[in-house]
Amino acid sequence: QVQLVESGGGLVQAGGSLRLSCAASGSIFSIKDMGWYRQPPGKQRELVATITSGGSTNYADSVKGRFTISRDNAKNTVYLQMNSLKPEDTAVYYCNAEPLTNLGGSYYGYLEVWGQGTLVTVSS
Repeated sequence: QVQLVESGGGLVQAGGSLRLSCAASGSIFSIKDMGWYRQPPGKQRELVATITSGGSTNYADSVKGRFTISRDNAKNTVYLQMNSLKPEDTAVYYCNAEPLTNLGGSYYGYLEVWGQGTLVTVSS
Protein backbone atom coordinates (compact mmCIF):
# COMPACT_ATOMS: atom_id res chain seq x y z
CA GLN A 1 0.00 0.00 0.00
CA VAL A 2 1.12 3.54 -0.76
CA GLN A 3 -0.03 6.53 1.25
CA LEU A 4 0.31 10.26 0.66
CA VAL A 5 0.31 12.55 3.69
CA GLU A 6 -0.09 16.28 3.13
CA SER A 7 0.80 19.08 5.50
CA GLY A 8 1.15 22.85 5.52
CA GLY A 9 -2.37 24.09 4.94
CA GLY A 10 -3.98 26.78 7.05
CA LEU A 11 -5.35 30.30 7.18
CA VAL A 12 -3.41 33.15 5.61
CA GLN A 13 -4.16 36.72 4.61
CA ALA A 14 -4.26 37.77 0.98
CA GLY A 15 -0.74 38.43 -0.28
CA GLY A 16 0.75 35.94 2.11
CA SER A 17 2.54 32.65 1.50
CA LEU A 18 2.17 29.00 2.43
CA ARG A 19 4.21 25.90 1.64
CA LEU A 20 2.47 22.56 1.23
CA SER A 21 4.30 19.26 1.56
CA CYS A 22 3.24 15.77 0.56
CA ALA A 23 5.22 12.69 1.54
CA ALA A 24 4.65 9.31 -0.04
CA SER A 25 5.25 6.17 2.00
CA GLY A 26 4.87 2.44 1.57
CA SER A 27 6.17 0.00 -0.99
CA ILE A 28 7.56 2.45 -3.54
CA PHE A 29 10.24 1.74 -6.15
CA SER A 30 9.97 5.05 -7.94
CA ILE A 31 7.40 7.76 -8.61
CA LYS A 32 6.52 8.99 -12.07
CA ASP A 33 4.50 12.21 -12.00
CA MET A 34 3.51 14.07 -8.83
CA GLY A 35 1.14 16.96 -8.57
CA TRP A 36 -1.22 19.19 -6.72
CA TYR A 37 -4.91 19.65 -7.40
CA ARG A 38 -7.47 21.76 -5.57
CA GLN A 39 -11.19 21.86 -5.04
CA PRO A 40 -12.64 25.28 -4.22
CA PRO A 41 -15.91 25.38 -2.24
CA GLY A 42 -18.81 24.31 -4.43
CA LYS A 43 -16.59 23.66 -7.45
CA GLN A 44 -14.93 20.71 -9.15
CA ARG A 45 -11.39 19.58 -8.51
CA GLU A 46 -8.87 21.30 -10.79
CA LEU A 47 -5.21 20.98 -11.67
CA VAL A 48 -2.79 23.30 -9.90
CA ALA A 49 0.64 21.99 -10.91
CA THR A 50 2.44 18.80 -11.85
CA ILE A 51 6.07 17.73 -11.95
CA THR A 52 7.69 14.75 -13.64
CA SER A 53 10.43 12.61 -12.16
CA GLY A 54 12.88 14.56 -14.28
CA GLY A 55 11.69 17.90 -12.96
CA SER A 56 9.55 19.17 -15.83
CA THR A 57 6.70 21.27 -14.52
CA ASN A 58 3.24 22.32 -15.64
CA TYR A 59 1.03 24.97 -14.04
CA ALA A 60 -2.54 26.15 -14.28
CA ASP A 61 -2.69 29.62 -15.80
CA SER A 62 -4.27 30.96 -12.61
CA VAL A 63 -1.18 30.17 -10.51
CA LYS A 64 1.67 30.78 -12.95
CA GLY A 65 4.25 33.14 -11.50
CA ARG A 66 2.87 32.75 -7.97
CA PHE A 67 3.16 29.03 -7.19
CA THR A 68 6.21 26.77 -7.52
CA ILE A 69 6.13 23.00 -7.46
CA SER A 70 9.22 21.00 -6.58
CA ARG A 71 10.08 17.49 -5.45
CA ASP A 72 12.73 15.56 -3.55
CA ASN A 73 12.96 12.14 -5.18
CA ALA A 74 15.14 10.76 -2.37
CA LYS A 75 12.38 11.59 0.13
CA ASN A 76 9.43 10.78 -2.19
CA THR A 77 8.09 14.22 -1.35
CA VAL A 78 6.50 16.96 -3.41
CA TYR A 79 6.16 20.59 -2.36
CA LEU A 80 4.02 23.52 -3.41
CA GLN A 81 5.28 26.98 -2.55
CA MET A 82 2.38 29.41 -2.79
CA ASN A 83 3.12 33.12 -2.84
CA SER A 84 0.93 36.18 -3.38
CA LEU A 85 -2.10 34.20 -2.31
CA LYS A 86 -5.54 35.42 -3.29
CA PRO A 87 -8.97 34.69 -1.77
CA GLU A 88 -9.79 32.69 -4.91
CA ASP A 89 -6.97 30.28 -4.00
CA THR A 90 -9.11 29.10 -1.08
CA ALA A 91 -9.65 25.37 -1.56
CA VAL A 92 -8.87 21.91 -0.32
CA TYR A 93 -5.53 21.00 -1.88
CA TYR A 94 -4.88 17.38 -2.82
CA CYS A 95 -1.59 15.70 -3.56
CA ASN A 96 -1.41 13.16 -6.38
CA ALA A 97 1.31 10.67 -7.30
CA GLU A 98 1.95 7.73 -9.60
CA PRO A 99 4.22 5.34 -7.71
CA LEU A 100 5.68 2.13 -9.11
CA THR A 101 4.63 -0.42 -6.54
CA ASN A 102 3.89 -4.07 -5.97
CA LEU A 103 0.36 -4.82 -7.12
CA GLY A 104 0.29 -8.30 -5.58
CA GLY A 105 2.36 -11.40 -6.03
CA SER A 106 5.02 -10.81 -8.65
CA TYR A 107 3.14 -8.01 -10.39
CA TYR A 108 4.47 -4.47 -10.36
CA GLY A 109 2.94 -1.41 -11.91
CA TYR A 110 1.98 2.23 -11.51
CA LEU A 111 -0.91 3.27 -9.29
CA GLU A 112 -2.60 6.64 -9.03
CA VAL A 113 -2.73 7.67 -5.39
CA TRP A 114 -4.38 10.69 -3.75
CA GLY A 115 -3.77 12.35 -0.43
CA GLN A 116 -6.52 13.15 2.05
CA GLY A 117 -6.44 16.86 1.31
CA THR A 118 -5.38 19.93 3.25
CA LEU A 119 -7.46 23.10 3.55
CA VAL A 120 -6.01 26.43 2.47
CA THR A 121 -8.05 29.49 3.39
CA VAL A 122 -7.04 32.93 2.13
CA SER A 123 -8.79 35.84 3.80
CA SER A 124 -9.27 39.21 2.10
